[in-house]
This record gives sequence, structure tokens and C-alpha cells, in this order.
Amino acid sequence: MIKEAIRSPLGVLALFGAAAFPAAIVSAQPVPDAFTVVESGQRFDTLQDAVNAIGQGRGTIRIAPGTYRQCAVQEAGVIVYEAPEPGSVTFTARSCEGKAAFVLRGIGAEIRGITFSNIRVADGNGAGIRLEKGALNVAYARFENSQQGILTADDPASRIYITRSTFTGLGTCENSAGCAHSIYIGNYGSLTVRESRFERGMGGHYVKARSREVVIENNSFDDANGKATNYMIDLPAGSIGRIAANWFVQGRDKENYSAFIALGAEDLLHPSDGLEVASNEARFVPGLSRNSVFLADWTGSRVVMQGNTIAGGIKQYEQR
Repeated sequence: MIKEAIRSPLGVLALFGAAAFPAAIVSAQPVPDAFTVVESGQRFDTLQDAVNAIGQGRGTIRIAPGTYRQCAVQEAGVIVYEAPEPGSVTFTARSCEGKAAFVLRGIGAEIRGITFSNIRVADGNGAGIRLEKGALNVAYARFENSQQGILTADDPASRIYITRSTFTGLGTCENSAGCAHSIYIGNYGSLTVRESRFERGMGGHYVKARSREVVIENNSFDDANGKATNYMIDLPAGSIGRIAANWFVQGRDKENYSAFIALGAEDLLHPSDGLEVASNEARFVPGLSRNSVFLADWTGSRVVMQGNTIAGGIKQYEQR
């Protein structure tokens, strides 16, 4: 079992084991004493009651192992939502405000080891997490079989940090509101995604972000079993930062296979000069022959590309 201490940007030390728990029977709500506010020792039957008890303060909610049809809205404060071990807690098939399992608009939140599954809403934007403002940390989480994994509004003064998490079976372009994606980040100050896995997309992009700065490192983007997917990474508003040491494989079933990474394809909000794209590996699934571009650039910026391993049929860079 792997154990690693992660220093949270919110100033909290997250310590997780890597073992996964088998799925539990879905618990009816409420669930007696399932949600403990660590600082006070108070126990609650619903997640929302535990969130309300912390209010504008800071606290950690430790969640008993199980699968819950519950959701919660955080209006204020800084809250850590913690599973005892990664994979031991799942929130499934329930959204608040027609948005997500967790709707977050406090000062900050941290999600540790929680799975979000089968979240769907009428407008096609059902997500595990809807972040409306504030900082967010996500570690050892899993987002599966929903319309979106994480969806945010705009908060240029805040940042998002995601590590050691899995995004699978997400995305759709079947709704009038437009496409949903595995991760869809608005105009945030910065987005960091490290050591995470993206796979089996069901439409849209794997990562779409309008953040001013991005750090996307040491992730895998496995599109082999994707259906009607688009870009692996879409930075439509321009971004600076670093895309490095990622592994990309493009699958057969694509709505748009013209590029792996797109830069500045929509309204530009940020400069992109100095964006570094380095030491990545990109290829097609075995037996697939087509032409694509690793980085398609609509900005004409000075992008630094070095050390990338690109398979045949893939052009490293193209200005559009």
C-alpha cells in the first residue's frame, strides 16, 4: 500500500492510503452518525447538516465508509471532506440545486479519497463537484459515469489543485446547453493537474480550462475506449504554464481528431507566450492510421516545445 503526505495549498496535510474498497450497498438517507466533524466530535445523519455545523469556520468532515444518495451545498468557510481510505466513500445519483453532488461556494474546500458516480441533471451539466467560487483541492478522488467530473464558474483570484485522481466515463455533447467535459474549468487564476488518469470519455474534451495558468504534469490521457470525444486538453482562452510528462493515446471514435491539444480556439482572455509543452508522449491506438496535430495554436504565441515523443501521422505544432 502506498502512503504519501501531500502538503495542501490550503495548509492542511493530507495523508492517504492507496487501497480501494469494494462498492457498498447504497445507503438510504439519512444515515445515523455517518458524518463526523472532526474538530468538535459532533456526528450527523446527513452531509448537509455537517456542512451547516461548520458554517463560516474551518473544519473536517470524516465520512463513514459507504455509498450515499446525498448531496450538499457549502455556502461559506473552509471544509475538508474526507474518506477514511480512498474508494471507501461514494456519492451517487443525487445532485443539489440541479447541479452536482457537492456544490461549493465557500472560501475553500478539499476533497480526499471520495468517489462521485452517476450524476446527471436535466441541462446535461451534472457533476461530482460544481465549484462556484473559492479554492479547491482534490486528491485520490474518482469521478465516473456522470455528465461532468468537475465544473466551475469563474474566480480569477483562486486556484484549483488536483492530484492522484481518476476521471472515467464522463462528458457528453448531446444537450442543448453544449458539451460537458471530464473537467471544465472557468476563468480561474490557476489549475494544476498532476498524476491523474483520464479515460473512456463519452464526448467533449478531457480537460477544458480557461485558467490564466495551467500546470498539467505526469497524467495519462487514454482515449482508446472513448466515444465521440474531442481534444485531450483544450485551453480556449489562452494560458501560460506547463504541459509536461503526460502520456496521450488518441482513440478511433472521435468527433474531432484534428488535434490532441488546442490553444486559444475561442475568445482570448490570457497571454500564452512562454507556455511550455515538454517531454510528453503522443500516439494513436494500435492499427489506427490518420493525421492529427499534437498542439494546434490559434494565438500565434511563443510556445516552447521540446523533448516530446510524437508518433507517425502526428504533426508536432500547427498555427491556425
